[in-house]
Amino acid sequence: MLSTMQDVPLTVSRILRHGSVVHGDSHVITWTGDGAPERRSYAEVGERSAQLAHALRDELGVRGDQRIATLMWNNSEHLEAYLAIPSMGAVLHTLNLRLPTDQLAWIVNHAADRVILVNGSLLPLLAPLLAQLPTVEHVVVAGPGDRAVLADVRPRVHEYEELLAGRETAYDWPEIDERDAAVLCYTSGTTGEPKGIAYSHRSVYLHAMQVNNAESFGLTASDITLPVVPMFHVNAWGLPHAAFMAGASLLMPDRFLQPAPMAEMIESERPTIAAAVPTIWQGLLAELDGRRRDVSSLRSVIIGGAACPPALMKAFWERHGLRVIHAWGMTETSPLGCIAHPPHGLSEEEAWTYRATQGRFPASVEARLAGVEGGFQPWDGQSAGELEVRGPWIAGAYYGGAANEPMRPEEKFSPDGWLRTGDIGTITPDGYLMLTDRAKDVIKSGGEWISSVDLENHLMAHPDVAEAAVVAVPDEKWGERPLATVVLKEGASADYEELKTFLAGRIARWQLPERWAVLAAVPKTSVGKFDKKVIRKQYAEGALDVTRLG
Repeated sequence: MLSTMQDVPLTVSRILRHGSVVHGDSHVITWTGDGAPERRSYAEVGERSAQLAHALRDELGVRGDQRIATLMWNNSEHLEAYLAIPSMGAVLHTLNLRLPTDQLAWIVNHAADRVILVNGSLLPLLAPLLAQLPTVEHVVVAGPGDRAVLADVRPRVHEYEELLAGRETAYDWPEIDERDAAVLCYTSGTTGEPKGIAYSHRSVYLHAMQVNNAESFGLTASDITLPVVPMFHVNAWGLPHAAFMAGASLLMPDRFLQPAPMAEMIESERPTIAAAVPTIWQGLLAELDGRRRDVSSLRSVIIGGAACPPALMKAFWERHGLRVIHAWGMTETSPLGCIAHPPHGLSEEEAWTYRATQGRFPASVEARLAGVEGGFQPWDGQSAGELEVRGPWIAGAYYGGAANEPMRPEEKFSPDGWLRTGDIGTITPDGYLMLTDRAKDVIKSGGEWISSVDLENHLMAHPDVAEAAVVAVPDEKWGERPLATVVLKEGASADYEELKTFLAGRIARWQLPERWAVLAAVPKTSVGKFDKKVIRKQYAEGALDVTRLG
């Protein structure tokens, strides 16, 4: 028996039309750094998105599903591209401005981008690459920046505002198959070349609905959302689409991501929800500790992208009254996988057990734990395995480039199509995920596993430790043992023996590291995660000053 429901495609254009009409008086506010933020209503964003689509079609000749790249900060022009490009049937390709230049050129060529929209301040990054990008025919520049670096480039150069000027403010958005690609994002390429994930209109729409669900971020038209997480990083965790759908205003930080301007924009513009990786919040915590600012407007701070130390979560709550909410996801999961809202009815102390997890899975994300010896582990909160997931916004393959043949490497996808995340963890009977490590980072010592993440969290609970990263290093007797590297706070006096004693009261003695080193800073990937392969390489090359304790 067939249903009697209408088959209406779930597309980005529906988000665009709804937000610009129903929530036309909501705003996108772009921080400028000079005390006068730029403000545009969602109605204006809708009109400018239509003008951008006309310019891309009529002036630049974009047709079909050609890829249009953005090399931009979080700002209103980037939001217009987010909405216009997929809605007209083309594919938005967000470029990670923190990737090494060789990887950046590789992904532009792999995607065969025809147009690049770029902020003027990022021209020094783009201009030297253009000679290596044969498919790029047009460069569109938005905002201040020295155009002189584009004097001798091959692609035609256009000014964003000049392209939009005088064009129609309405567009006949086409009906698109909801399963067609809307956005193309690439992984950060920490192992091998970056891999492309083509999100569909359907997955973007459903993911935005989940972000707005009360069990997730719960955005409403009364919210002001601050996505510090970059728009090139998994669609800023879906917040631009979700905010436009719900009518929540957006506060865009542009290039002002340092702790002081972040604190200033929060105090000035009064956002109610903000999202970023742990390293951003660590910097903001130090700023707030040093100079009291009014950040009371924030009802929740979302931390994801890497495991958040519980000590950081408690510091925000106890010293500044800010509720940190832990979330887990990855580029392949759009990225919302789960979010750590505690069960109802618990005391504050009881709730911390759940806040420290990666969170509970929503109904649309199925999860299972693959055991080392085959089969699947029970959800008992004790049995560990590799997390595998599936769902309507979970990748089922990687983008294959010009041949458009999907790639399904067996190390990333199970024979029955589930995504192998590479994360090791446990799941409680009521669906809370606790990750203990990455499969590539877990320390295999004497036939037992040691969680590097667990050691790092305990070390970062020490008052003298700003950051800690633990990696596996070869050991003749045990196969592998942990190397603990720490970044000490300014003026700290703790030595290795004190740190080891501190750990001894929290973990099994056989897990205690014998090897220790101090770093000026933990190496980071392009999206702010600890880059442990760099530390392993430094150790192998003898570049670290390692102390070995008995």
